[in-house]
Amino acid sequence: MGQFERKAVSAICFGVSLAFAGSVSAGTFPDFGYAPPSTDFKGTLFELSQNYPKQLPAAPLPAFFKLLPSPLSNNFETWRTYTAAVGKYCLEGNVENDWVVQKNPVRHWYHAPWQHYGPLGREGIHGLTKEAQIQTKQLAPTQVATGQTYAVGIYNDVGGYTFGEVWKNPQNPDPSYTTTPKSFHDGTVVCKALFADIDLAQVPFLVNPVLWRGYITDTFHSANRTIKNVALIQMDFAVRDSRIPGTGWIFGTFQYNGAMTGKPGWDNLVPVGVQWGNDPEDTGDSYTNKQPVVTKINPDLKQTAINANTKELPPTHLGWNGRLDGPVDNPVSACMSCHLTAESPQLSPMNPTFQAPEKVPPVGSKEWMRWFQNLMAGTPFDAAALSTDYSLQLAGGIANFYEWKCDQGGVFVNGGNACQQANTQLKLRKAATPQQPKIYKIERDPVLEQLQ
Repeated sequence: MGQFERKAVSAICFGVSLAFAGSVSAGTFPDFGYAPPSTDFKGTLFELSQNYPKQLPAAPLPAFFKLLPSPLSNNFETWRTYTAAVGKYCLEGNVENDWVVQKNPVRHWYHAPWQHYGPLGREGIHGLTKEAQIQTKQLAPTQVATGQTYAVGIYNDVGGYTFGEVWKNPQNPDPSYTTTPKSFHDGTVVCKALFADIDLAQVPFLVNPVLWRGYITDTFHSANRTIKNVALIQMDFAVRDSRIPGTGWIFGTFQYNGAMTGKPGWDNLVPVGVQWGNDPEDTGDSYTNKQPVVTKINPDLKQTAINANTKELPPTHLGWNGRLDGPVDNPVSACMSCHLTAESPQLSPMNPTFQAPEKVPPVGSKEWMRWFQNLMAGTPFDAAALSTDYSLQLAGGIANFYEWKCDQGGVFVNGGNACQQANTQLKLRKAATPQQPKIYKIERDPVLEQLQ
């Protein structure tokens, strides 16, 4: 049996192997859901990094913690050194090994389990998950074709430890480890590389691209998969830091600009900015910029800092009213706004527009601003849920697991109370998100899509 066949059997038979899995270790969770045909791909397949630390790492906090600006400022230049250091932390030892993070000689990195499941699930070459559709002119005025985004996220050893605690019993994930009074521990770092399937000739800043091969769908709405090249377009990070008032997290984004060095390379990633709060007092809409010709920076925001260097950062749309977002993100959301909703079960959509038109609140209204409040790490978005502490991958993975385990008529497991509870949660999710549009999604949530 070849490696492709072994991977496929592992995924198909997961319901059997899971019954005997008492703790998380290599092979507990499937590596991916979509294996490229062995006739078309001869390389090494993606393997999930899942040997999560059994104890909280005792190493010092990452060195960039000492670079946090004081006081926190919306002037990005005060953040430049910090942002560059976090970017280096994410890339060091990973670029040289094509993001096979198990081979990183500098530090340990881990993947979130249960991202393989469903129509948006992990593919088998680089472990990319399907993210969002790229709308016409979202990237540049010359971009008249639509496209799609794929991504892979990784967690450092501190974050990996928390994943191991949540998934200690692979048959019963426990998000109480990330809900108040608990949360991800200080020093947790999340890095996410995003790739675009788009006509590169239409997007000037994607000149000299970094290309990965992925087993991806023909278009965003297609189910047919082929091996295609995708281009690095964005890298996001999140850092758990209890010194940050109101949220306890810092989010940051880089955008690819191939003109920086004149050759392909990860060093073409330039900072877009950082965000450490949702600016809940700012209710305006004049800086929202869905089809950018220039980058519109809102000087009134106090908890977002955007790079104003136009020689470095290509025009980009940012998020709602100028809050931080990357080029393939939702221009009426923001990095922290979307991740604010991470919970289990996820009872609310990730954006106020992701529901039936009659339920979308007026822009800037009290109901709209619920998605732009500041919640401290570990605080659930809905009182009836448990927080997954700004981790949509954790929330989505738990939801995927229960949808597989409990919502398929007991094909794989005997239901029992856990499945009855899970089915109740799934029904709540469906009721909370009717007719959710499939455009401009920042972070994947396969269950929300499948339940429609």
